[in-house]
Amino acid sequence: MTWVKHGYGWLRDNRAMRPPIERSALPDAESIARLVDAFYDKVRVDPVIGPIFNEAVHDWPEHKRLLTSFWCSVVLRAQTYRGNPMQAHRPWPIEARHFDHWIALWKQTASEHMPEAEAATMGQFAERIGQSLRYGLGLQGGATPLRVPISSL
Repeated sequence: MTWVKHGYGWLRDNRAMRPPIERSALPDAESIARLVDAFYDKVRVDPVIGPIFNEAVHDWPEHKRLLTSFWCSVVLRAQTYRGNPMQAHRPWPIEARHFDHWIALWKQTASEHMPEAEAATMGQFAERIGQSLRYGLGLQGGATPLRVPISSL
Protein backbone atom coordinates (compact mmCIF):
# COMPACT_ATOMS: atom_id res chain seq x y z
CA MET A 1 0.00 0.00 0.00
CA THR A 2 1.35 3.42 -0.91
CA TRP A 3 0.31 6.77 0.48
CA VAL A 4 1.07 10.37 -0.34
CA LYS A 5 2.00 12.87 2.31
CA HIS A 6 0.29 15.99 1.08
CA GLY A 7 2.40 19.12 0.93
CA TYR A 8 5.66 17.23 0.60
CA GLY A 9 5.16 15.66 -2.81
CA TRP A 10 6.66 12.26 -2.11
CA LEU A 11 5.38 8.74 -2.01
CA ARG A 12 6.26 6.17 0.57
CA ASP A 13 5.39 2.53 1.02
CA ASN A 14 3.85 1.87 4.45
CA ARG A 15 6.10 -1.17 4.91
CA ALA A 16 9.10 1.13 4.80
CA MET A 17 7.82 2.85 7.93
CA ARG A 18 8.86 -0.17 10.00
CA PRO A 19 11.95 -1.86 8.66
CA PRO A 20 12.08 -5.61 9.19
CA ILE A 21 13.67 -6.74 12.43
CA GLU A 22 15.97 -9.73 12.43
CA ARG A 23 14.42 -12.59 14.36
CA SER A 24 17.61 -12.90 16.41
CA ALA A 25 17.07 -9.32 17.63
CA LEU A 26 13.64 -10.11 19.09
CA PRO A 27 13.49 -11.00 22.76
CA ASP A 28 11.14 -13.72 23.93
CA ALA A 29 8.20 -13.12 26.27
CA GLU A 30 10.20 -14.17 29.34
CA SER A 31 12.95 -11.67 28.53
CA ILE A 32 10.37 -8.93 28.06
CA ALA A 33 8.79 -9.80 31.42
CA ARG A 34 12.20 -9.60 33.14
CA LEU A 35 12.88 -6.24 31.47
CA VAL A 36 9.50 -4.82 32.49
CA ASP A 37 9.98 -6.03 36.05
CA ALA A 38 13.47 -4.53 36.37
CA PHE A 39 12.46 -1.29 34.64
CA TYR A 40 9.47 -0.60 36.86
CA ASP A 41 11.50 -1.42 39.97
CA LYS A 42 13.77 1.44 38.89
CA VAL A 43 10.83 3.70 37.99
CA ARG A 44 9.32 3.38 41.46
CA VAL A 45 12.40 4.98 43.06
CA ASP A 46 13.33 7.33 40.23
CA PRO A 47 13.30 11.01 41.31
CA VAL A 48 12.08 12.30 37.92
CA ILE A 49 9.32 9.93 36.83
CA GLY A 50 8.77 7.94 40.03
CA PRO A 51 6.40 10.47 41.62
CA ILE A 52 4.10 10.42 38.58
CA PHE A 53 4.05 6.63 38.34
CA ASN A 54 3.66 6.12 42.09
CA GLU A 55 0.61 8.38 42.10
CA ALA A 56 -0.89 6.65 39.07
CA VAL A 57 -0.13 3.00 39.88
CA HIS A 58 -1.86 1.44 42.88
CA ASP A 59 -1.10 -2.22 42.16
CA TRP A 60 2.46 -2.64 40.90
CA PRO A 61 2.30 -6.41 40.23
CA GLU A 62 -0.83 -5.89 38.12
CA HIS A 63 0.76 -2.90 36.35
CA LYS A 64 3.81 -5.01 35.49
CA ARG A 65 1.57 -7.78 34.12
CA LEU A 66 -0.35 -5.25 32.03
CA LEU A 67 2.82 -3.68 30.66
CA THR A 68 4.37 -7.06 29.93
CA SER A 69 1.25 -7.81 27.89
CA PHE A 70 1.59 -4.44 26.15
CA TRP A 71 5.26 -4.95 25.25
CA CYS A 72 4.69 -8.54 24.10
CA SER A 73 1.86 -7.28 21.89
CA VAL A 74 4.04 -4.54 20.43
CA VAL A 75 7.26 -6.49 19.94
CA LEU A 76 6.05 -10.05 19.41
CA ARG A 77 2.59 -9.20 18.03
CA ALA A 78 1.08 -11.37 20.76
CA GLN A 79 -2.26 -9.51 20.65
CA THR A 80 -2.77 -9.96 24.39
CA TYR A 81 -2.94 -6.29 25.39
CA ARG A 82 -6.34 -4.66 25.63
CA GLY A 83 -6.06 -1.04 26.62
CA ASN A 84 -5.63 2.55 25.51
CA PRO A 85 -2.14 3.91 26.32
CA MET A 86 -3.07 7.45 25.27
CA GLN A 87 -6.05 7.54 27.58
CA ALA A 88 -4.01 6.06 30.42
CA HIS A 89 -1.39 8.83 30.15
CA ARG A 90 -3.67 11.80 29.45
CA PRO A 91 -4.70 12.68 33.07
CA TRP A 92 -1.16 12.86 34.46
CA PRO A 93 1.18 15.90 34.57
CA ILE A 94 3.57 14.47 31.98
CA GLU A 95 6.01 16.73 30.15
CA ALA A 96 8.32 16.06 27.21
CA ARG A 97 11.31 15.79 29.57
CA HIS A 98 9.58 12.89 31.33
CA PHE A 99 9.48 10.96 28.06
CA ASP A 100 13.16 11.66 27.44
CA HIS A 101 13.97 10.34 30.90
CA TRP A 102 11.66 7.33 30.50
CA ILE A 103 13.32 6.35 27.21
CA ALA A 104 16.83 6.76 28.63
CA LEU A 105 15.96 4.64 31.68
CA TRP A 106 14.28 2.00 29.49
CA LYS A 107 17.31 1.75 27.20
CA GLN A 108 19.68 1.56 30.16
CA THR A 109 17.64 -1.21 31.77
CA ALA A 110 17.33 -3.11 28.48
CA SER A 111 21.09 -2.97 27.98
CA GLU A 112 21.61 -4.35 31.48
CA HIS A 113 19.20 -7.27 31.05
CA MET A 114 19.33 -8.24 27.36
CA PRO A 115 21.84 -9.04 24.65
CA GLU A 116 22.86 -5.99 22.61
CA ALA A 117 20.64 -6.68 19.58
CA GLU A 118 17.54 -7.30 21.71
CA ALA A 119 18.21 -4.21 23.83
CA ALA A 120 18.56 -2.13 20.67
CA THR A 121 15.23 -3.49 19.37
CA MET A 122 13.48 -2.65 22.63
CA GLY A 123 14.99 0.85 22.54
CA GLN A 124 13.74 1.43 19.01
CA PHE A 125 10.23 0.38 19.97
CA ALA A 126 10.35 2.63 23.05
CA GLU A 127 11.40 5.61 20.93
CA ARG A 128 8.47 5.07 18.55
CA ILE A 129 6.00 4.63 21.38
CA GLY A 130 7.34 7.68 23.20
CA GLN A 131 7.11 9.77 20.04
CA SER A 132 3.55 8.64 19.45
CA LEU A 133 2.52 9.47 23.02
CA ARG A 134 4.27 12.85 22.85
CA TYR A 135 2.40 13.65 19.68
CA GLY A 136 -0.94 12.46 21.07
CA LEU A 137 -0.47 14.45 24.27
CA GLY A 138 0.62 17.60 22.40
CA LEU A 139 4.16 17.54 23.78
CA GLN A 140 6.26 18.17 20.68
CA GLY A 141 9.18 20.52 21.09
CA GLY A 142 9.14 20.50 24.89
CA ALA A 143 5.61 21.88 25.16
CA THR A 144 3.42 21.35 28.18
CA PRO A 145 0.32 19.14 27.87
CA LEU A 146 -2.80 20.59 26.28
CA ARG A 147 -5.11 18.86 28.81
CA VAL A 148 -8.09 19.23 26.49
CA PRO A 149 -10.54 16.33 26.81
CA ILE A 150 -11.04 14.73 23.43
CA SER A 151 -14.83 14.90 23.84
CA SER A 152 -14.76 18.71 23.98
CA LEU A 153 -13.19 19.10 20.55
